Amino acid sequence: MLLYPNAKINIGLNIVRKRPDGYHEISTVMYPIALRDELEITKSRELSLTIDGIPLADDGKENLVVRAWRLVNEKYGIGNVSMRLKKNIPSGAGLGGGSSDAAFTIRGLNDIFNIGMSDGDMESIASRLGADCAFFIKNSPAICTGIGEIMKTIDLPLEGMLLVLVKPDISVPTPEAYRSCIPKPWDTPLSQIIKLPITNWKNDVRNDFETHIFDKHPLLKTIKDDFYADGAIYSAMSGSGSTIFGIYSNKQEINILSKHNGYKLTL
Repeated sequence: MLLYPNAKINIGLNIVRKRPDGYHEISTVMYPIALRDELEITKSRELSLTIDGIPLADDGKENLVVRAWRLVNEKYGIGNVSMRLKKNIPSGAGLGGGSSDAAFTIRGLNDIFNIGMSDGDMESIASRLGADCAFFIKNSPAICTGIGEIMKTIDLPLEGMLLVLVKPDISVPTPEAYRSCIPKPWDTPLSQIIKLPITNWKNDVRNDFETHIFDKHPLLKTIKDDFYADGAIYSAMSGSGSTIFGIYSNKQEINILSKHNGYKLTL
């Protein structure tokens, strides 16, 4: 089975509070986008994983697709598989590529082995792998709260607009990003602000990580400023970084890619 795990962007991100268990509660909108990895899964006598495409940093941890298989195998005894993963989504980018790979692995295994898991069953397994993994099971725009695992589907009038992503050669480890943040709930919740027209988002739909991450990596602030200078309707950092994105109408001329390397997609 060949699958195409897609990335996401965060539109707004409020770090609400730090919990006693060390995790942070957030409020964010996650929106799926058409930048995709390739994942092939076949039944096999032995477990194997081959990875090519964009190189992954060796963090000493088992890849999320293998960890996803392990959780499904522990519960359902499905047996071994051979997996090939081609990385097109950059890592350390705030785009959820690894989380998407894991969620699509769960979805693929459910189909290949006719397990019969519901979306809720798959989300329960995915949430054990990372806070945003469960989002990619339904893979629809959603307001995400808690540590990211509580999702409420929303409608956003973005279809047909243009999205440009710029991922510089900067990596922001998520634990490092959270260590420097100061949690505080917004006076007006993101769930209300996001209902405003996109032309109103610039000043009100914020990413709380930007303040201290931009101080440490000024290039990211420069890229965001360049998006607005280029005419983007809205620009922000995705997640804890380091991708900066800009949203344009489909009638606008886009020039920023002549200055920064990146991706142009349709929402």
